[in-house]
Amino acid sequence: MLQLYFWPMACSLASRIALMEAGIEARYHMVHLWTKKVLENDGDFRTVSPKGAVPVLVLENGERLTESAAVLQYVADLKPELGLAPPPGHPDRYRLQEWLSFIGTELHKGFLFPTFWYKDDAALAKPRERIGQNVAIVAAHLAGREYLVGERFTVADAHLAWALTLLRPAGVDVAQWPELAGYLARMQARPQVKAAIGIETQLWKTVTA
Repeated sequence: MLQLYFWPMACSLASRIALMEAGIEARYHMVHLWTKKVLENDGDFRTVSPKGAVPVLVLENGERLTESAAVLQYVADLKPELGLAPPPGHPDRYRLQEWLSFIGTELHKGFLFPTFWYKDDAALAKPRERIGQNVAIVAAHLAGREYLVGERFTVADAHLAWALTLLRPAGVDVAQWPELAGYLARMQARPQVKAAIGIETQLWKTVTA
């Protein structure tokens, strides 16, 4: 069975969404990202991954895969019949990678990461300046589209749904971009996306109580 190391509402939520959309059972291990402890046994998370970051997907052969883009692609390819990623050789395969990279760098690392980790206004000035421009790029792309890539839900949508869900707590209201607001509502209405967010919202409340 696959194992996913995660922190509630962190970028690893996208991996949970992908696993649940694919109907793949997994064991979930919660990690405290500040202390780097695996909460179920107080183990050192750095022995699982020296990067000390989630997600970490432990494969059935014991190998460990890190970085959201790689984990999401791997999960999608476990169930190719579901179309969670375009097949190899299809032009949209590269569009999927394009969006996974953009979300990971420009939305996640470029804005969400510093917003939740750094509290100094001076340090946050540049990310805040850039986020509107980057989010507007996504909004423009989604005008007249149901999904980021092609005509169906892919793991890129799992990644973006997570990022947009966190924008409001980070101080950005997606209602400024009607295309994004509509898209996020559609994604959050998907049964597995809704269930995954619900699970991690409750876990977040537990660990921050």
